[in-house]
Amino acid sequence: MTLGKCNCGEIAFEITNQITDVYFCHCSICRSATGANGIAVVVTNNENFRWIKGEKYIKTWFKPNHDWQTSFCTNCGSNLPGKNDSARMYIPAGLLPNDNGYLKITHHIWVGSKANWDEIGDNGIQHLEAFGS
Repeated sequence: MTLGKCNCGEIAFEITNQITDVYFCHCSICRSATGANGIAVVVTNNENFRWIKGEKYIKTWFKPNHDWQTSFCTNCGSNLPGKNDSARMYIPAGLLPNDNGYLKITHHIWVGSKANWDEIGDNGIQHLEAFGS
């Protein structure tokens, strides 16, 4: 089991299965949402994810005319886990404890739209679009 939390600790969650793969999304939407070169996330099935506390602090924003959403803590602004699809959750990797030495970036997605200043310096598989492309 892995416990995670937002920056202020008001929101906490647990992941009950072993997570090893980190996916880094370089798309323009994730860059705008984070103010960085994208976002590193882990993905787990819904049944392996549970909020422990702080759901009242969660605010979700839906991009108009697009099937994309992001959630954040209304107290500290941390990016939060969210719905990846109907069966899975994505969890920003930075919310997980730093002692998870088994986590590794295995895939870079939407590399075809990454920022021109973004240099990928690891061995993760690069996909021009979503995972599998």
